[in-house]
Amino acid sequence: MTIVSNSPLHLRKILSFVRREGRLTCSQERALKDLFPIYGVELTDNFLLTSQALFNNNQPLVLEIGFGMGQSLIQMALDNPDKNYLGIEVHRPGVGHVLLEIERTDLKNLKIICQDAIEVLAHHVPNGALMGVQIFFPDPWHKRKHAKRRLIQESFIKNLIPKLNSHSWIHLATDWEDYAKQMMKVMSEFSELKNRFGPNQFCPNPNLIGRPSTKFQVRGERLGHGVWDLVFEKTV
Repeated sequence: MTIVSNSPLHLRKILSFVRREGRLTCSQERALKDLFPIYGVELTDNFLLTSQALFNNNQPLVLEIGFGMGQSLIQMALDNPDKNYLGIEVHRPGVGHVLLEIERTDLKNLKIICQDAIEVLAHHVPNGALMGVQIFFPDPWHKRKHAKRRLIQESFIKNLIPKLNSHSWIHLATDWEDYAKQMMKVMSEFSELKNRFGPNQFCPNPNLIGRPSTKFQVRGERLGHGVWDLVFEKTV
């Protein structure tokens, strides 16, 4: 879910994605054309992403970065109508799939953005706007030489923390143990964050925190991988 830019100004710029686009179905193409203008968000230079601007209400706003095909995001929005959800994804088949599900279920509390999350956070999310951020099964870049491309790094979390309001949270999940350990190390370095389950402790059961299973989790379990969830709360 990360990629390195070759820009001379940002030789190791971390983005929130790697573009691995599969073939769009006819229905997904139709969704991108006809439904994105309704349920998607086209960002202009000065547009700020708040619940009021997106949903015309003041319900808490949860951001999911890299929702893939969006099964868990759709389910969480259905299960929590008292919260607003904003999903960011560049994988167009996944975006199309979620748009179709929003239409099918008549969801009123979910909007979609199809752009790089790093740029969205930097320019369109005001400080204190988010109640929560969830990043489930980001690209693990499992080869040691590629670990620097992982999204969850100190610089990313440092820039993310101000976007959270007080007593909000960051929820991460991965099926790669090495990445789970890196996530724990990075998150534990910030005094503004507290591990909900105690120092260096992973969540013992995702049912405790309302995360539905995803296709990546099922795939990982089929391959014999474990699954690690981390929840850190903002304390200030």
